[in-house]
Amino acid sequence: PHTDDPWVVASSIARHTQHLRFMVAFQPPWINPVYAAKAAASLQRLSGGRLLFNIITGGGGPGQLWWGDRIAHDDRYTRTTEFLDVFQGIWDGGPFSYDGRNAGLPAPLAGQRAPELYFAGSSDAALKAQGRHADFNLTHMEPLEKLRAKFDRVRELASLDGRSVQPAIRLNILARKTEEEAWAEVRRGWAAADWDAIEAQRANQRRGDAIGSPIPEHLRPTRDKDPRDLQIDGFFSGLQILGAQGSPLGIVGSYETAAARIDTLIGLGVGGLIFAGTPHLEEALRVGEEVLPLVRGRQSLRLAAE
Repeated sequence: PHTDDPWVVASSIARHTQHLRFMVAFQPPWINPVYAAKAAASLQRLSGGRLLFNIITGGGGPGQLWWGDRIAHDDRYTRTTEFLDVFQGIWDGGPFSYDGRNAGLPAPLAGQRAPELYFAGSSDAALKAQGRHADFNLTHMEPLEKLRAKFDRVRELASLDGRSVQPAIRLNILARKTEEEAWAEVRRGWAAADWDAIEAQRANQRRGDAIGSPIPEHLRPTRDKDPRDLQIDGFFSGLQILGAQGSPLGIVGSYETAAARIDTLIGLGVGGLIFAGTPHLEEALRVGEEVLPLVRGRQSLRLAAE
């Protein structure tokens, strides 16, 4: 609710770029699926096919109520599935009927490449919906054992619909020339953090009904813990203290260490990565110029920056 509209921003930036791709994130109740297909096809035509979708079903709780949305957890995924049934049904421009209603894209917009669909969620209701429609199962970074189990479940459910869905991960990254520089940056953030405010926010935090894997208690950052002790499988669990959004679990280290961690994820079968950093532009440049050339499996990845 506190950011610019991604459809508007993407259409503006598309005029001034040739290779940058645009991941538009939205929840199905925000927009009619027929209109969404028309808008997406228009943006695909104007940008040369550079549009991606991140479908957000919603995590319940106060964040969902902000939009006036009170629908129960599994019903939200049913709604998302119906939205995508209609969206994909009319995409090619032919006559399409859904629940007795007819729709289709106008001829000039028909035939555009459909946006790749990234779809987040960990419950069985979410994974079933992904198996039906998604190109990528998008998850925040979690411990590797939990990721393996989730990816296996995604493949199992997608196979029931005769489809394959690739795993994708959204994670934060802080990479510097040396290990010492990277961890010095973390320690500066640790020293500058308002720990009283952080602990008060945790005490008052209200969770929704989203299903995921919370960070184990011993890996939760506090003012008295050494940041380098907050690692699991080589991934650091305190990046939220530095202003990161989403899962606090991410990559901290030298360019070589960051590349090795990314190769670890590729070894799990990950086919897409969305990187986030603070500040965004500077970290995106470091990752693009210094880290990705060192990733051995980079040719198999779809990459994006947030």
